[in-house]
Amino acid sequence: MAQEHAVTLVSAGWFDQAMFGYYPYVALAVLAIGSVLRFDREPYTWRSGSSQLLRRKQLMVGSVLFHVGVLVIFGGHFVGLLTPIQVFDAVGISHGAKQVLAIVAGGIAGAIAILGALILLHRRLFDARIRATSRFGDTAILALLTAQLALGLSTIPLSAQHLDGSEMVKFMSWAQGIFTFRPGAANYVADVHWIFKAHLILGLTIFLVFPFTRLVHMLSAPVWYMGRRGWQLVRTRRDIHADKANAAATAARRVS
Repeated sequence: MAQEHAVTLVSAGWFDQAMFGYYPYVALAVLAIGSVLRFDREPYTWRSGSSQLLRRKQLMVGSVLFHVGVLVIFGGHFVGLLTPIQVFDAVGISHGAKQVLAIVAGGIAGAIAILGALILLHRRLFDARIRATSRFGDTAILALLTAQLALGLSTIPLSAQHLDGSEMVKFMSWAQGIFTFRPGAANYVADVHWIFKAHLILGLTIFLVFPFTRLVHMLSAPVWYMGRRGWQLVRTRRDIHADKANAAATAARRVS
């Protein structure tokens, strides 16, 4: 028997309409088009980068915790938000049960992921050698992901106040409204707590910057490298001789 999943809608103001009605399409368009263009035009930058020769043990611990937690969270969000509500109704899963599962599973996975993120962020910020070889984008995206995980964990006490699943239905309706180009999707989240809104906005911002960061490696499998032409840097003997001559000339000038 189908459950009642009607929600009370509040008309979205200009900010909510901009952030939750238009911004999602901007972020998703940049994500899709930017990723394709980067893969086509800059294939050799399509990588995660590596600093595994430095503090390898800390990297492995942090990386495993972070990736396991994030994969569980991503899978839960993907299935939970984009599965039509009617499917859950048809199999008899109540909104309250979904809410409790999201709190428990999301809380555990979020704690694991943020622990790993903090380990990786500490490693990148407080080791002088790693900090010197890190790009700004590497540290910035890790900081954004850590903040997003913290916001996600901050929503748990709020979700615990709505164990009937009413808030979850709002987010499901919003996400499915965006992907089906349904007008008025922003109205579903217009009255939710500001922490939920901050979580959504930061998540969309991560989608926006995704093609310009190391996160693009999430879209790849190692098999892509099998068909990519190799490259190497070659230094000719003439260059070596020129360098030696320049070094000798510099030394002679210093002596004189």
